[in-house]
Amino acid sequence: MNIAILSNGPGNYSTKRLKEEALKRGHTVKVIKYRDCYASIEQNNPTVSYRGKDLMRFDAIIPRIASHMTRYGTAIVRQLEMQGMYSVSSSIAINRSRDKLRSSQVLARAGVGIPKTVFSRNTTDIDDLLDRVGGTPVIIKLASGTHGNGVVLAETKKAAKSVLQAFYLTNDDGTNILLQEFIKESAGTDIRAFVVGSRVIASMKRQSLDDDFRSNLHKGGEGTPIKLTEEERKMAVKAAKAMGLNIAGVDMMRSERGPLVLEVNASPGFGVEKVTGRDVASAIIEYVEMNAKRSNKKDKIGA
Repeated sequence: MNIAILSNGPGNYSTKRLKEEALKRGHTVKVIKYRDCYASIEQNNPTVSYRGKDLMRFDAIIPRIASHMTRYGTAIVRQLEMQGMYSVSSSIAINRSRDKLRSSQVLARAGVGIPKTVFSRNTTDIDDLLDRVGGTPVIIKLASGTHGNGVVLAETKKAAKSVLQAFYLTNDDGTNILLQEFIKESAGTDIRAFVVGSRVIASMKRQSLDDDFRSNLHKGGEGTPIKLTEEERKMAVKAAKAMGLNIAGVDMMRSERGPLVLEVNASPGFGVEKVTGRDVASAIIEYVEMNAKRSNKKDKIGA
């Protein structure tokens, strides 16, 4: 197959591993910096150009879209989808997952356990807002934050009000701000489950190395292999499916009322490979092989 990996970082570990495994399995692979692509939009003739040439038709594309380039990156994915190319992660699903508010609403509707969450642009009703999420401490986060950025732990009502006012003053572009209950039994710890299709292929526990409540590896957290319970496995797969993602990093925490999903990442890093020794890249390429062939076969039948 001809496979395109949409990535602005050809030297990134995840991109290199995907390319390595695809080549090993006999495929042709091209890494495309989607920030250098441009699209021509006209009736019945959608094209994407890259460095002066129209892109060839690929059997499959694997988007690795950075959070800060979500809008542009997903527009390029959408244009390729309009050409009938199979994308392992759809443009709609990527966009959906990058909006924390929308994600929370989608997950809750699907019956996925999540921490109690409230969003509001009104700072005068802080007492009621805090009561609805269980009081302080409380997590306050930007709906567009990632890698632990734009996330603050407010330990008192006064601190919560100050943080909210600061966020609203510095985010006049309409960015949603969420208040989320603090799960004390999992402070500084969470679980990353790497989902491919309908299977969890690798999982690790992430633990902050100091008193930081965030456990992201990007923030210096330490990862260790962990065996998930059956309930946690089912929850991770259910969360990925609710978001419409075939490849996902599902972040969860263990609470007294069971597993709670914090976030579903559309372009999860491959740090879990290094921690667990599981071959994540190979599982993704296998999934692409099976599903791109089915997609292309349907196109031929319908032609």
